[in-house]
Amino acid sequence: NALFEQQVLSGELEIELTPQGTLAEKVRAGGAGIPAFYTATGYGTPVAAGKEVRQFAGKHYILEEAITGDFALIKGWKADWYGNVIYRHTAQNFNPLMATAGRITVVEVEEIVPPGELPPSAIHTPGIYVDRLI
Repeated sequence: NALFEQQVLSGELEIELTPQGTLAEKVRAGGAGIPAFYTATGYGTPVAAGKEVRQFAGKHYILEEAITGDFALIKGWKADWYGNVIYRHTAQNFNPLMATAGRITVVEVEEIVPPGELPPSAIHTPGIYVDRLI
């Protein structure tokens, strides 16, 4: 995208490079109330620029801060009236993590069913994390 590139180069827009696994862990940590964590991923690359580095057992790690958001907008497959959510396919990758990291979590599902219709062992996001269900 030429506009995006121009905004980054002019300094109007700032970007932060984050490996996908580190992004997932930043969101998971935020949802768990963990403010930061150390990871070896990205050490010695531009990803580590400006970040705190520590050494544990002879290996270098960089400090990554957790991510939380005011809103988490989630797409699920099925949910019951209490907000217990089941995802399908690749929606299981990031949606459960994102649901825990939002101050307000809004979940859109294809079907809302009465309580008791979803097997408890199939629930990916418990209703305690869901504030709004569409």
